[in-house]
Amino acid sequence: MPRVAGVTPELQHRVEQFYYREARLLDGRRYQTWLGLCTEDIRYVMPGRTNPLVDNAERGREEMISVERELEDSDSAGLPIRDESYPYLAMRVQRAYAPNSWADNPPARTRRIIGNVEIRSASDDALEVVSNFHLFFSRPGSSNFLYAGQRRDVLRRVEDDLRIAARVIVMDVADIQVPTLGLFF
Repeated sequence: MPRVAGVTPELQHRVEQFYYREARLLDGRRYQTWLGLCTEDIRYVMPGRTNPLVDNAERGREEMISVERELEDSDSAGLPIRDESYPYLAMRVQRAYAPNSWADNPPARTRRIIGNVEIRSASDDALEVVSNFHLFFSRPGSSNFLYAGQRRDVLRRVEDDLRIAARVIVMDVADIQVPTLGLFF
């Protein structure tokens, strides 16, 4: 794969450190601080996934089994599981600290492992980054669960830091039988 213009080892390290810090904040339930890593014009999307049959007319081409064929979001005929803006994310963060937040009492224990961080494009003001995640979920009194998927982000360069301007979460579940999709991925 050709090298992406403008991506240095230092930039790669900086992006990886950004993601590790984000994971630490979320696993530490520091949601208000995490929200500060987002831009105020963020679009946070989790497309639904379908299980389409293979189209034999496309046999021999990569499009035949492309993940993109499975995704449903507001730009397709289907609906996303989540399509949120900053105010909605802020409301979910605020809700986590509400005394009547019974669904999160006791709070879940999570551990995120972020990997395969790839900067796909770089400009003076933004980076397109793809990363994979495993998210371990545990809540007393319920079964443990492992989420896996990919995040497709646009990170905006703001002063000397990075901010999440867009995130698309592609879950690897075929059928939704998970405890919750209300987590921040």
